[in-house]
Amino acid sequence: MSLSDPIGDMIARVKNAQARSHKKVELPSSNFKTKIADILKNEGFIKDFKINSEDKKPTLSLELKYHSGSPVISAFERVSKPGRRIFSSASGLPKINNGLGIAIISTPKGVMTDIDARKQKVGGEIICKVF
Repeated sequence: MSLSDPIGDMIARVKNAQARSHKKVELPSSNFKTKIADILKNEGFIKDFKINSEDKKPTLSLELKYHSGSPVISAFERVSKPGRRIFSSASGLPKINNGLGIAIISTPKGVMTDIDARKQKVGGEIICKVF
C-alpha cells in the first residue's frame, strides 16, 4: 500500500499512540522518517528509536517519552503538506511556542531544527512543528 503522505501518517501514529499511553509505536521506515526520529530524540521528545530490518520491509520503532503520566510531546503538527508546500528563508523561520518547541526543516544541507537552520543561515521546507 502506498501512502500519499508518509510523514503525516507518522505524526498521526505518534499522536494516536500517545492518546492511548502506549510505550512504543511502530511504523514503516524510511531515511526521512529516521532523520525526523533522530531530531526528536536529540531534542528530548522521545526516548529512543530502532530500525528493525528483519523482514522484507524495515520498520521504525519509536519509544515514546512521558513525564508524570502525560506525554512530553503536547502538540505535533504537519505544516507543509503534499497539496501545499510551505517554504521559508532563514530569517523568516517561525519561532515555535516562543522557543520552547521546534520546527523540523528540510534544507539543502539536510533535515534539521529551526534553530540549527537559523545558525547555518539556510532556509527550506517547514515539515512539522513539535512542542
